[in-house]
Amino acid sequence: MSLPRFFLNDGPAPKEGSLLPLEPAQAKHLWVLRLGAGAALELVLPSGPWKADLAEISKDRAVARLVRPLDERREPAHAIHAWVPITAQLALLDDMLPGLVELGVTSIRPVAYERSEYDPARTLARFERWQRIIRGACEQSHRSRVPDLGQPAAFGDLLKVDVDQRWVAYEVRAGEGNPRPGPGPIAFTSGPEGGITDGEFALLSEAGWKAVTLGGSILRAVTCPVALLGAIRFQLPD
Repeated sequence: MSLPRFFLNDGPAPKEGSLLPLEPAQAKHLWVLRLGAGAALELVLPSGPWKADLAEISKDRAVARLVRPLDERREPAHAIHAWVPITAQLALLDDMLPGLVELGVTSIRPVAYERSEYDPARTLARFERWQRIIRGACEQSHRSRVPDLGQPAAFGDLLKVDVDQRWVAYEVRAGEGNPRPGPGPIAFTSGPEGGITDGEFALLSEAGWKAVTLGGSILRAVTCPVALLGAIRFQLPD
């Protein structure tokens, strides 16, 4: 059974034996797990992950003691940037984000496509929720870092992405085989409900984005980014 893992955003410079208070929600989680003083856990600090144990635990308070730094390599060797569509039903991103995090994405940037029905106020109002979902998925999957969640991007921002490997999932066959991932950062994107328009795809192609297919089925906007990232990770040497 894997140990509970929590992320702490700040605190003093870590050293063996340091006592660090956990957040109230983290203490409640440990209390529900019925863990007592001395139980082992893992903390991810800004400087990296640590093995720790519980020095103190109650229903609404927990203090952890740092034991030793962990030498682990859980993150992809190269950055993977997900430019995900802003969907008409923003709750779909609630379902999309955990899978992207679990599969090792480095950054997530919502994109307003032509068919996105983008409402800036509604989208920004969900950012705090999305950040909580991302952090929770990191703890569940034992990531070593929290992916960056960028502010909503206009479609035109995709045309300026400075990454050699840029892939766009597109339902119309381009007549070429899928590219294979090589060393270096990767960026990928896919469309919202209704898909990417022909005009948008033409602009992406001119900007150097390569079309990829995930088979003959038309995938939902919430399914496609996770499926595409899974295909990328399967082919990466790490």
